[in-house]
Amino acid sequence: MKAALSTETDQASPASPKRILYIQPGTSSFAGIERVVDTICSALSDKYPADFDIDVLYTSEHKNRPHGTQSYNIIDRIVHNRRELMSVLRDVIGAKDYDLVVVPQIEPTVICMIACIGIRRNFAMHLHGNPRLEPSHLKAKILFFLMRIYFIKRLTYVFGTSPRQLESFKAMFRSNVRQYWLPNPVRRFDALQKPEGEEGHVTFVNVGRFSFQKGQDILLTAFAEAYKLRPNIRLKVVGYGDGEAELRNQIRDLGLAAVVSVEHHPDNPSPALAASDVYVSTSRWEGWSLAICEALRFGLPVISTDCEFGPSDILVDRRLGLLVPVSGGEELVKAMLYYCDHLEEERAHAEFRQSFIDIYDTERVVDVHADALRIAAMGPAPLIA
Repeated sequence: MKAALSTETDQASPASPKRILYIQPGTSSFAGIERVVDTICSALSDKYPADFDIDVLYTSEHKNRPHGTQSYNIIDRIVHNRRELMSVLRDVIGAKDYDLVVVPQIEPTVICMIACIGIRRNFAMHLHGNPRLEPSHLKAKILFFLMRIYFIKRLTYVFGTSPRQLESFKAMFRSNVRQYWLPNPVRRFDALQKPEGEEGHVTFVNVGRFSFQKGQDILLTAFAEAYKLRPNIRLKVVGYGDGEAELRNQIRDLGLAAVVSVEHHPDNPSPALAASDVYVSTSRWEGWSLAICEALRFGLPVISTDCEFGPSDILVDRRLGLLVPVSGGEELVKAMLYYCDHLEEERAHAEFRQSFIDIYDTERVVDVHADALRIAAMGPAPLIA
């Protein structure tokens, strides 16, 4: 497992650029993984045009996808069913002599490799979530099984977003495939002044997809208990997703409609982060957590559940924030009350938080990704048979 963050690279440019294909998830929203792929591929194309020829395949129409001119090559092949997807994957991957194909997550990687049976290519699987918790339905269980018994031996590399995630994958799949830790890039935001709020209020904020994984139900339950003891607290829940109706119902049932706001900032959460005092993440599992990193970019202290994986890899110093059990409960309430009562002294660490997260700037992280691509694209590609 490798990762060395730096601002320089001493790699010599190759005689001809490595041909790299990234596969974007076939999702409807341009969010976590999609944004990471776009950011990294743009940075690679900008910084290393002599080293890499980057193509990115889009097979679905993403909401709020950036429409600017990307520096990488966009391949748009929108599909409407699994048969079309398999055909497009085989057609695109086979049409160009790619040195490496990078696919996010286990299920899409298996589908991609099945589509390419008989084609000689290097495949790198890029983990973004928690492999131990993801096979929750029959299709996923079958694809995980196929990866374990057959396709894992045909992978060139496994990339991951956190060291603990890669360790878990290796143990779960008894994998001997080489691994590389690739930190996610953390974007910078335009400077925003904290707006004038109600005097004496402490505002907590959570950003993420409205879903069981992100645990907003855990947060609301704890916030309701904290509100009984500190009526000056407020909460912003920022995001999108199928769980919004259930979220709003819980807010109503807990009697929190006057102190909890549900907000949508699909492209940029900075208005909510700039208007808040403390970030709270109550995810049941993660692969990393860009949302925590972006909160630290604003100098906010973080309370996070100590879930697999990511938060404990990020919050490595007490000045960055506090870890609480995944169940939340009393420990989460205590952490919220602590920041209510010690907010001024915690604000003294804001610059430390901002400086700490600079190590994950795109300009630094892109060098790590470039090194990983060079290594993974070396040598003859295996035949997927």
